[in-house]
Order: sequence, then C-alpha cells, then structure tokens
Amino acid sequence: MITDSPPRRSLKSFLDSDQRNLIPLPLDRRLVTSAGLIERAMKDGTSWDIQRACAEFLRTASGFYGVPECSVRVLAARPLRVREYSTTELFGDYRPSTLVIRVWRRTAIRKETTAFGTFLSTLCHEFCHHLDFHRFGFSDSWHTRGFYERTALLYHHARETPPKKLMWARVPGRRWRIDWPRTNQSR
Repeated sequence: MITDSPPRRSLKSFLDSDQRNLIPLPLDRRLVTSAGLIERAMKDGTSWDIQRACAEFLRTASGFYGVPECSVRVLAARPLRVREYSTTELFGDYRPSTLVIRVWRRTAIRKETTAFGTFLSTLCHEFCHHLDFHRFGFSDSWHTRGFYERTALLYHHARETPPKKLMWARVPGRRWRIDWPRTNQSR
C-alpha cells in the first residue's frame, strides 16, 4: 500500500487526512457480528448472501458513525489492468456521487474466492472513503497514512484482532508505503 502524492489544490484537507489516524469504534460487538455474517456467507453462500451480509455491515457502520447509508454491489472476478510494465487488480471502489461501494469476490486470474480477510479489508477501505466525505467533510478521499491507519483500526475491530502499529517508509514523490517487515515486527 502506497499513499497518494500531496495535491497542489486542497493541500490542507490532504494534510488533515494524513494526520487523522484515529476513529471512534463501537464499544459493543455490532461490527464483529456483522463481519461474522460476511465470513459465513463467503464460506457457504451465494453472491446474493454475501451482498446482503455486506449491506448489513455497512448499515451497522453507517448507523454508528451517523453517516448516510451506502449501498454495496458484490461482483464476480476482479478487473485486471495490464500495462506495459505492470499489472494491477481492482479489489473494490467507492463512488461518492452514488454512495455505492463495489467489491469483487473472486481473484482476477484464477477466479478463486477471495480470502475473507482480504475481502473484509477491502470493504472497510471503501467504507472509510465514505467516512472521509460524510463524517470528516474532506473535499476528496486520498490514500494518506491517516486513511490507511483509520482503515486498519476499523478492520481489526471488526475481526477482533489486535491492531498493528503501521510503520512507514518514504518513497519518491513525497509518498509513503507501509513497511511490512517492520510493521509485522512491531506487534
């Protein structure tokens, strides 16, 4: 995971996002329960069952954070973008104009079911874009260090796993990437 470069416009909003690394989390297990529904649906259910479980997770999260509900579409195999020197897969996206999150449940090449942790992480990531617009009032939703840290908190809360302190390494273009070896050692 790598951050976006700071924009020329809306720099204040970008820096606010970068520094906002905490979000409140429910004191109860409502998101844990909803995440469990997604996990069960991924093991035993259809795309429709997974979509219903995701919608329940998003409804629960939206209610807790006091933001408008967004809808979800669970799609089949991830889109694959091939370029001259790289290949990328799209795991999910969020459209602020329609309040729709899309997540893909199968890998791009082998068409295998996505691991639950990866799927839930993607759903949390896209929901955090929704929060950026509707809770924090950001003019855009950038991939900043703060954004990734907020996403990680939501994900680990929903999974009931201990959050990791994300360790960052600077890369060219005034960007940052997660240093996974250092992050995994910091447990």
